[in-house]
Amino acid sequence: MAGIISVGVHIPVYRMPRALIAENWETGALPGEKAVANHDEDSLTMGVAAARRCLKEIDLNQVDALYFATTTAPYTEKQSAALMAAVLQLPEDTQTLDFCNSLRSGTGAVGAALNAINSGALNNVLVCASDLRLFRPKSNFEMFCGDGAAAFLLGKEDTIAEIEFFDSFYDEIQDIWRSDKHRFLRTAEDRFVQDLGYYRVVRNAVANTLKKHELKAGDFSKVCTNFSNAKTIGRLFSEFGFRPEEQLQNDLHNGVGDTGAAMAMMNAVDALENAEPRQRILVSGYGSGCDNICIRTTKRIKDFSSDKTLKDQLKDKIPLNNYNRYLIWRELIEVQKLPRPPLEERQPTPQAQWRETKGELALCGTRCLECGTPQYPPQRVCMVCTAKDKFEKYSFSNKKAELRTYSHDYLSETLDPPITLSVVDFEGGGRVLCEMTDREIDQVRVGMNLEMTFRKLYYVGGIYNYWWKCKPADQNR
Repeated sequence: MAGIISVGVHIPVYRMPRALIAENWETGALPGEKAVANHDEDSLTMGVAAARRCLKEIDLNQVDALYFATTTAPYTEKQSAALMAAVLQLPEDTQTLDFCNSLRSGTGAVGAALNAINSGALNNVLVCASDLRLFRPKSNFEMFCGDGAAAFLLGKEDTIAEIEFFDSFYDEIQDIWRSDKHRFLRTAEDRFVQDLGYYRVVRNAVANTLKKHELKAGDFSKVCTNFSNAKTIGRLFSEFGFRPEEQLQNDLHNGVGDTGAAMAMMNAVDALENAEPRQRILVSGYGSGCDNICIRTTKRIKDFSSDKTLKDQLKDKIPLNNYNRYLIWRELIEVQKLPRPPLEERQPTPQAQWRETKGELALCGTRCLECGTPQYPPQRVCMVCTAKDKFEKYSFSNKKAELRTYSHDYLSETLDPPITLSVVDFEGGGRVLCEMTDREIDQVRVGMNLEMTFRKLYYVGGIYNYWWKCKPADQNR
């Protein structure tokens, strides 16, 4: 039976108190805070972060396919999954697919992966779901929605949880949408969205699933879903005999917010990280219908430990106490730019991007076969022993690192000044010059522990330019 081999999750380090939003608009506040992606993050980079954690202990040659699910892909016509596969250094014959335009795309991608595995077409499929949705300021969605990503590696061997069944139901309703002509999310009237949207659709789907498989509320330890209103979720599942205070996995509502296509999977990761063997988890993904997934943990769940657990990431955070900073990050307000040469002069060309795919996107350098010195970018002549064309491929993306020296640049154009230019020394050798992100200026110091993260550099001429940055390791906060 197909199941989950490994999981990973990414929660942006910045958190904005909901009271701050309410204070700026003089409205009522909801409790808690929301996760806010940095200005150099998007759905693709967050998906990469979750996938890297999911694959931390996995042989990449075992991955047969990568399915990426989101409602906020950086490109309308260009596959995101292929770009992610290149960053993750997956084999070239890896199948890549995008699942888009629905809050149900995450659970839908899981269903497609299960079909491929159970049919024998594929052995192991990596499913990533990520969202960074843009909301009109002062809207309800701005208050209770956040950003994040989750990843599942699905297969048949060494599973931490089996997937007993996958049920899918569609329902055409215009409740939450964004057309190709709109920048912000749009919704129907609140009661319509809650009562005739989520409540009606999920209630019918769950009723059908429980009846079909002869299950009841007591057969499940947790329920994971993806709606933003915890009271509505509790009221719905109470009808079936579930105990909301015990069985609903809704810890993320107050600390992260509704993460769109990633929400149901992130809640499932939270449940799995605290599960015992032989427990059932119901994952219910809503969006123009409902997908119901029944997960049952195996004995391996006791020994499984994901890289940087969801609980660890909830604790590792930086308060975002400036609402204007958030508006600038999302480019919701126009501010005076510095008088600098136009960004178009730095526009990347498709040809240059293609040539540098392996070295740039995967952060791969070389290691000298004569003296063993790692070097970046890839070299033909060793800088230490001068051996020529005697190198092997060497990846720096997962290496531990520390800050050799740095400089804060207040003169270059950026959405979040200053740019912290950093010289990074890698454990085992190698050095790179890059920007530092997710840092507080007064906490940057020489010798601090760093890790590499894939981020967006800038967008110009219709092209997103991605590369790697360093960021403080968690233990520095």
